[in-house]
Amino acid sequence: MPEKPQQQTPDLEQFRAEAKAFLDRAARPRRGRGTGEAWGEGDDRVSLFRGATVEEAEEARKWRRTVFDAGFGWISGPVELGGRGLPRRYEQAYLRLERDYETPSRSPLGVSLGMVGPTLQQFGSPEAVGRWLRAIYRGDSVGCQLFSEPGAGSDLAAVSTRATRRGDDWVISGQKVWTSGAHFSDVGLLLARTSPSPRHGNLTAFVIDMHAPGVEVRPLRQMTGGADFNEVFLNDVVVPDAYRLGDIDGGWKVAVATLLHERGAIGGAAGGGSGLFRMERLVAMLQQLGRTDDPEVRQAYARLHAGVVAAKQMRARAEAAAKAGKTPGAEMSLSKLALTQNLAALAHLVSVALGPKLLTDTGEWGTFAWSEFVLGVPGFRLGGGTDEIQRNIIAERVLGLPKEPAIAQSPNGDG
Repeated sequence: MPEKPQQQTPDLEQFRAEAKAFLDRAARPRRGRGTGEAWGEGDDRVSLFRGATVEEAEEARKWRRTVFDAGFGWISGPVELGGRGLPRRYEQAYLRLERDYETPSRSPLGVSLGMVGPTLQQFGSPEAVGRWLRAIYRGDSVGCQLFSEPGAGSDLAAVSTRATRRGDDWVISGQKVWTSGAHFSDVGLLLARTSPSPRHGNLTAFVIDMHAPGVEVRPLRQMTGGADFNEVFLNDVVVPDAYRLGDIDGGWKVAVATLLHERGAIGGAAGGGSGLFRMERLVAMLQQLGRTDDPEVRQAYARLHAGVVAAKQMRARAEAAAKAGKTPGAEMSLSKLALTQNLAALAHLVSVALGPKLLTDTGEWGTFAWSEFVLGVPGFRLGGGTDEIQRNIIAERVLGLPKEPAIAQSPNGDG
């Protein structure tokens, strides 16, 4: 058979020039935003969970379509599926450029692009890939993750949502919780129990249509005031077998891969990928408040700065491993844990620096606005696997420590 012709990779500088020309046409340069270097200009809101509305999600979708159609929506994706087939460093170069322009927030599409899309590409059937994958990366469809349940917590092997085979279809019933973005999603990545086999061998993964009969979404209000998360009720939802991901009873493999994608997407912010960790803005805040000579403030800043620098190095190491073709592993847990620790360090710094201004709205720019962020930090210790789960993974797979003793099996066989 003739060899498939190799696509010519453009020079990186040429690619940057092409990307900049597109952004100059499609968006405005960014000026003095709350997470930038300027102090006292623009929106000073600082939060982890912004509670994206349907309208904000639609803005993100529109921008995504513009970017995709210009050739920058799936830069590292396969050409035959709508991507450009370029190395990941080209995608990173584009994202760095895009941060300098006023564009809709990517957060409403974070789960869709960082977790659902990669997992669907890895495990989906031709029918599922054909219906959903390009649509997800173009923003025509948005995906959510239907893993967590009220009775399972971080123990995904204990999910109780059931899928029963009926001819060429599956009938799914159960309840999911803490589902980010379910209220504006079109497709859900779902884990369900499909057999009485032992734990980890009785689960199957599916992609489901979130608009199908029997799917009900209810928002959950958080202490930040937002409603990013949802409960999702599944009442005899019919899903074609073609929308199954991987093998029957092979869902644990799909779940592990999804969590690696999730931790990689979340942990990427630990090394400064998030504007929250732009140290110049924090220095400007401390100068404005006159706290730069306070030893407690200086110590808190130093601890945060060291954590961000360390996380950048870990991230660079993980990216080098990925470039060399190695499968992501426990380093994703390191990145995710580093992020939660850096977020906690940032919350401590602003709490010490702001004092009562964090709790009382005096009208001063860049002070009380941090309260929403501080309230949201505890939630990040749960998303993508709790800190305790990450520490277990690091202890067992990186340090080689003995595994925890097996939990006694419960009467219903869930263990």
